[in-house]
Amino acid sequence: MKKEQNTPVAISSDAYFFEKDKSESILILGIGNYLMGDEGVGVQLIQYMNGLELPSNIDILDGGTGGFLLLSCIEAYGRIIFVDATMDGKEEGAISVINPKFASDFPTALSVHDVGLKDMIEAVYLLEKRPEIQLITVAIREMKPMTLELSDKVAEAIPKVSALILEMTSQIRAED
Repeated sequence: MKKEQNTPVAISSDAYFFEKDKSESILILGIGNYLMGDEGVGVQLIQYMNGLELPSNIDILDGGTGGFLLLSCIEAYGRIIFVDATMDGKEEGAISVINPKFASDFPTALSVHDVGLKDMIEAVYLLEKRPEIQLITVAIREMKPMTLELSDKVAEAIPKVSALILEMTSQIRAED
């Protein structure tokens, strides 16, 4: 169900993630560079999901190109679903779900920010409180600097990934 389209609200304070207990919530964290075409599919997904009516226990966050600045919000959640682009040789727009336990479990061909994301995941495993992590990737063929446009197949994957996330979170809620 679509909600009225609003401009996304930027959160500039770590305090947002600690205002209430997030341990039972699921964070959908889109990773990518919005200005690099298909490489920005993770953040484009967050923009898409911002227009949906989401269950109250799901939070969405545009994580940009990742990095250690996200650790404080990651630490607040019990479960996180990352969404990112990958250049893994699969057909453009192909969707994969991975349950990584370590950074080495991530695909070797994550897009340009893979070192930052993998390093961040390794840092998460050093935290006292570690969330359960899942990764959804969308296969891309190329990055096009200085464009917001997604290729047709990658754009078509966004509603599919959104539906997959809602199915996954529904299943998680049922199991809990």
